[in-house]
Amino acid sequence: MTHTGISAQAYARRRRQLMRMAGDDAIVVIPSAPERIRSRDTHYPYRQDSDLWYLCGFAEPEAVLVLIPGRRHGEALLFCRERDPEREGWDGPRVGPEGAVDALGMDDAYPIDDLDEILPGLLEGRTRVYYHFGRDTDFDLKLIGWLNRVRAQVRMGAQPPHEFLELGHLLDEMRLFKDREELKLMQRAADISIEAHRVAMRAARPGIHEYELQAEIERVFRRHDAEPAYGSIVGAGVNGCVLHYRANNAQAKDGALVLIDAGAEYRGYAADITRTFPVNGRFTQEQRALHDLVGEAQRAALAQARPGVPYEAGHHAAVETLTEGLLKLGLLKGGLEKNIAEGHYKRFYRHKTGHWLGLDVHDVGEYRLDGESRLLEPGMVFTIEPGLYISADDKGVHEKWRGIGIRTEDDVLVTKDGHKVLTEGLARSADEIEAFMAER
Repeated sequence: MTHTGISAQAYARRRRQLMRMAGDDAIVVIPSAPERIRSRDTHYPYRQDSDLWYLCGFAEPEAVLVLIPGRRHGEALLFCRERDPEREGWDGPRVGPEGAVDALGMDDAYPIDDLDEILPGLLEGRTRVYYHFGRDTDFDLKLIGWLNRVRAQVRMGAQPPHEFLELGHLLDEMRLFKDREELKLMQRAADISIEAHRVAMRAARPGIHEYELQAEIERVFRRHDAEPAYGSIVGAGVNGCVLHYRANNAQAKDGALVLIDAGAEYRGYAADITRTFPVNGRFTQEQRALHDLVGEAQRAALAQARPGVPYEAGHHAAVETLTEGLLKLGLLKGGLEKNIAEGHYKRFYRHKTGHWLGLDVHDVGEYRLDGESRLLEPGMVFTIEPGLYISADDKGVHEKWRGIGIRTEDDVLVTKDGHKVLTEGLARSADEIEAFMAER
């Protein structure tokens, strides 16, 4: 097992599968993520491009993975930075081309500075190029330059590629289905996230700031060698109604709910959990009514999480449950069918009920195939996250409901005969949350 939690054999298997799908006359080019400046001469923490990480587990910037199916002198090549004691004294150790062959099982590796010289020769004679066009404009231009160098040699008999294909078309489908090793890492990310949410619930008390709860959560992430998979959302009171709330600087008043949407990233794999709980440990009647309804909607969606069922069925089940409940509570008026057909529920529920989950929080993979919602299959992992958000300014509802925002989100694996909730261990219902917070 490598330091990434994925075995060298698994990486090799992935590369072979991708090359089989690409075909013998293709070439696959995957550059590393660029480093991003944060301010002047400081950078954002570096995170590798998910595709490059998926195919070889190489963590450094300034690298390019090139796959050349059927090439006699080696199919998997990595271009990376050379060892440099002076630079390594500043920025830490590098694997170097020699290390890339030994540690990563590459067929060959070259200094990144030689890319300009070597890549045109690798493109020559291949008919198709698989690459993510438009993701990294600087690299797009370099690739076009190398292609033009091959085209310039046509009169001397060179054969430039004539087809350019979106790499995601092949790789996204591979990444959508998680293998055993990946699922172990995803369960670890989920377990760390569960602990973090528990710590935050225990720390909550009237008067606490959102950023204090964020600190509690992210301390747990780091303590377990993980980091936030995305900017943690901690929204107290009306801030829970902002779907991607980022400020995290308000104070939680007595009687307010706190919505926490936070997940750990472990060895590149994300968890994504949302819980909404009362800062003082007790739900009010209205808060509980809406919280229970969101829980019902989540159970309805979860019942659709099994092989052969359309992905969208979960969302439809959640929408129907929420709409029915909103009518019962008097927040919507009229008939169920009409409210759904005309989208009146969107006033209180603006988003979809989930998304794929993996190396990216909103992971790759098509939701629809040939215009139809795709059917769930074992190995897919996605979130189920219904919510209700009653704006503080909504004069059309009784004031007792205003300013309440609730979301409940869990991570779900589709199995052969149903599903497994990776985040099952965290208090979910109003009763469970109150009981857990009472143990403080």
